[in-house]
Amino acid sequence: MKGLLAGLAIGIAAGAVAMVAIDQTIPPPTETVAPAPAPSVMRFVPRLAADAPADAYGDAVRLGEKLMTDTRNRAPRYAGNDLVCSNCHLDAGRKAGAAPLWAAFVNFPAFRKKNGEINSFQKRVQDCFLYSVNGTPPPLGSPELLAIESYAAYMARGLPSGESPAGRGFPKIAAPARPGDDARGAAVFGERCSACHGADGAGQRLGDTTYPPLWGAKSYNWGAGMATIDKAAAFIHANMPQGQEGSLSVQQAWDVATFIDGKVRPQDPRFDGSPQATRLRHHDSRFSRYGTLVSGNLLGDSATTPVAGPHHKQ
Repeated sequence: MKGLLAGLAIGIAAGAVAMVAIDQTIPPPTETVAPAPAPSVMRFVPRLAADAPADAYGDAVRLGEKLMTDTRNRAPRYAGNDLVCSNCHLDAGRKAGAAPLWAAFVNFPAFRKKNGEINSFQKRVQDCFLYSVNGTPPPLGSPELLAIESYAAYMARGLPSGESPAGRGFPKIAAPARPGDDARGAAVFGERCSACHGADGAGQRLGDTTYPPLWGAKSYNWGAGMATIDKAAAFIHANMPQGQEGSLSVQQAWDVATFIDGKVRPQDPRFDGSPQATRLRHHDSRFSRYGTLVSGNLLGDSATTPVAGPHHKQ
């Protein structure tokens, strides 16, 4: 028995030495690691308003969707132009990467630097009416805001609260190496944008589709997020031209955003007596052209800037 044990011990020791020798001369096989599955939120599909229950809450959800796509007709007291919410929040606020409502909803209440306050979701929507739709914010608790909030909440079911899901906002892009240029931007606009938005940027109706004005009295005002180059460029790069999303380079998107945001549009509702004072207080950013000279025109100057508010008849 002792001899057997001794033999086993010698054999084990020899094997160990051999293994060490092998380890020192032959590298271990490369382990193939399967990629981690994408988080479930990456595959998040918002619910359809059509599937909302047949009750008062479901009615509010469906009204919210209609307010997104037919804002002027559904909220005539509050819309100041002919833009609709879904001009920016594409696919009635459903499309990831186009400021979808479901991704925003789960992150409110939240502090907003823009107004220095904790904002509820309804308060955030009020600002869309004030700036992007160039109108009057519906009162908190109004049927319109409750409907949009109900629609957003219904689409967001299944998302964790307080976490920023993939697809929220617009995909951020870094500023390109070359600064935005009006001449290059005008060329991009003429080649890739004017067929839908019109050569003068005033928007137009083609068949059943209305394309929004990008500048002028009937467009969004200077307080809107789209009036800043970085946000407009991020939206354009991810979402335009429709049907050819992603076909513009970052430089092209930045140039055309610079061109668009160098045009006249309605006044910022927060106007503080002069373009200079308003810029200092609300537009002190290299991404805003408000209060700067573009082609000899001082953007925001009261003499050439349409007043904020409804412009249906102009």
